[in-house]
Parts: sequence; structure tokens; C-alpha cells
Amino acid sequence: MTLADALPIAEEIRGALAPYCERIEIAGSLRRRCREVGDVELVLIRRTRDLPKFVQAVERWQKIKGSPTGAYTQRRHPSGMKVDIFMVTRDNYGLILAIRTGSARFSHKVLAVGWCAKGYESRGGLLYHRDGMITDPVVVREERDLFELIGIPWVDPTIRD
Repeated sequence: MTLADALPIAEEIRGALAPYCERIEIAGSLRRRCREVGDVELVLIRRTRDLPKFVQAVERWQKIKGSPTGAYTQRRHPSGMKVDIFMVTRDNYGLILAIRTGSARFSHKVLAVGWCAKGYESRGGLLYHRDGMITDPVVVREERDLFELIGIPWVDPTIRD
């Protein structure tokens, strides 16, 4: 689907879920403003008090896999577009947004290589110190926090390849 056709669908979905979220952002190829888009990806923090309404909003779209009460669900919008929804916490929002914005090459060759070089590993959507001395996950609330942590300058999503 073209960016021009996919963006209104993504905005519609974001608009339907936003009232029940603390934060919500379109990620993936849409955020990178690619000409061709294969799916809609959203990264969000649900509001606990609004969980039943959030679940109801998500369940309006056909389930492919996952659950809106878990960390991930995939749905099908009536347009036929697949929708990947990543439910995260305040402490890993920036990490997951950066990874899910991509591209896949950028996430692997720049971000993952960067955190490994700095002594971190990714487990279950969180970064941990690889030496195991510190067992708490590293807080990455903003994308810029991740870039700073791995020691690279900020890269605008539209030029991540």
C-alpha cells in the first residue's frame, strides 16, 4: 500500500486507541515515511484504568495473533492492512519505539550492534548489563535515551535505512 493510502488508516487506528493510552506512536515504515508500506505498527503504553476499553477498541479488528492484554497483538484492519500493536512500559518505550521504527537493518546493524558494543543485551523487550552485576533493566524511556546510551548521534526516522 502506498504511504498516502496507509497513513489515514494508521491515524484512524491511533485515534481509536489514543483515549486509552498514556502514549502512542506510529512506528515502522510509516514513521520512516517509506513510499510503500506493508503494515501499520504502533507502540503504546496502555492506561491500566482503561484496560477494558482498550481491549474493546482493539477487538474491533480481526485477530491474527496475540492479545491486547499482553505485550503484542496483530490485527487486520477492514482495509486488509495488518496492524502490529506493541504494548510497552514507560521504562522501555524508547527502546521499543526505536527498534520498531526500524528499518530492520538499522535496528540490527546500528542499534543492536551499538548496545552490544557498550556491554548491554536485549531480553524480553528490555536492555540489561551483559556482565550480570546489575540485574535491573536499563531504563530507556525515549528514543534519544537509547542513542545517547550507545553513543551515537540521533538519526531522524525518515533517514534510517
